[in-house]
Amino acid sequence: MMEGIIHNYKKVWDSCLAIIQGNIQPDAYETWFKPIVPVSLEKDTLLIQLPSHFYYEWLEQHYVNLLKKVIKKELGPLGKLQYRVIMEKKSSDTESKSSIFPSQDKLAVLNLATKKPINVYDTPNKEIPNPFVIPGLQKYKIPSNLIPDLSFDNYVEGDCNRLARSAGWAIAKAPGQTAFNPFFIYSDVGLGKTHLTHAIGLQTKINFPDKLVLYVNSDLFCQQYVEAVKNNNINDFIFFYQNVDVLILDDIQYLAGNKVKTQEAFFHIFNYLHQKNKQIILTSDKSPVEVTGFDHRLLSRFKWGLTADLEIPDLETRIAILKKKLDNNGIIFPEEVINYLALRITSNTRELEGAMISILAQTSLNKKEVTVELAKKIVDKYVKNTAKELSIEYIQKMICDYFSIPVESLNAKTRKREVAQARQISMFFAKKYTKLSLSAIGSHCGDKHHATVLHACKTISDLCETDKSMKSCIDEIEKKLEI
Repeated sequence: MMEGIIHNYKKVWDSCLAIIQGNIQPDAYETWFKPIVPVSLEKDTLLIQLPSHFYYEWLEQHYVNLLKKVIKKELGPLGKLQYRVIMEKKSSDTESKSSIFPSQDKLAVLNLATKKPINVYDTPNKEIPNPFVIPGLQKYKIPSNLIPDLSFDNYVEGDCNRLARSAGWAIAKAPGQTAFNPFFIYSDVGLGKTHLTHAIGLQTKINFPDKLVLYVNSDLFCQQYVEAVKNNNINDFIFFYQNVDVLILDDIQYLAGNKVKTQEAFFHIFNYLHQKNKQIILTSDKSPVEVTGFDHRLLSRFKWGLTADLEIPDLETRIAILKKKLDNNGIIFPEEVINYLALRITSNTRELEGAMISILAQTSLNKKEVTVELAKKIVDKYVKNTAKELSIEYIQKMICDYFSIPVESLNAKTRKREVAQARQISMFFAKKYTKLSLSAIGSHCGDKHHATVLHACKTISDLCETDKSMKSCIDEIEKKLEI
């Protein structure tokens, strides 16, 4: 009798597979149906065993109608299909050190029609949660990997980042419900991408404490994938990430190149999260149109939502960033030192912070006073090719100090001789010591045309050859600029 029952459920499932195999692609059949094991047949209900809950999600999403048809064909109108999901226990010595999730056993049986667990069997309680758990069986606290100090309160807004910050704030209020999904942030290093993503994640946790927010660097994501391959739990790896409510993947460029399988795993994660209206936030050092080494399907998805770039902060924003960092640490710098640092270090905020920390170290360890002279010595360590990388703001500040006129006057519609001369000298040095275009220099000097900039440079150059006082003036300003 027992042999007849075994024969029946195996025969029923083999008949189902024969129909399924003729209706889907061979690779899909090998991937999603070959690993399934028939377990029992009771009345009109066939029970099958799946290797992970991800199989259940995938079958439900892609093959549920096909399964219903074949089951009813084999078992009649009342035919039903139940799943039993078993995740095998992983030994502790195979767990990845780079993974943020250890392992634990779970077993569940789910009904295809109701999508609810029928029975749940738990292993003894473990102190550490499992990353690849079946949702709804038990709530686990997964660390978000967010740094509390990188909040919106500590993020200085300026023209360079206003769009990205506003979008990030909107996302934190309604993750996955805005048009900014995915939210793709790109910039050169040190301009605040990581800070902004942490701020979005932290604010989301404040607004929605029950949502699972996860920040992961792409390099760690790749390491976790490799470990999942070694431990034969790729589907569990994918399934875990598909249950994150807000996924922040930093430095997406690390997935580029020959990481085809890793990209494929992320492709499935991305699709699922997007379809379920869960938030995806990505960062890169290049815009989606400039990124290379990705499958075209992924690249097209990067462009679905909002793409925002973070630009080099202007002088006002750099000063505000320095003051915010000093204030957060309870430190006071003289105003002239703050202005000097902001004027000289223009490439990114990390160099600003590095110079500030070095000055603090000098003052505390060597008992030196915080002065502009000390700042000058420190800055040379952080600004490469100082003579060739002066900012136009710094040049204008030094020239206006020399002529004792306000910097704002360079943009004024005045033809006063001293202002006009200072403006021309500013153009002269900006062309000589910055990489700005003539049009960009003109926009910083009263919105002048590039032809005006060329004329000013020629005028100052000619005067230096014929006018000793002008030559002396230019030489003195160059000394002030430390060229």
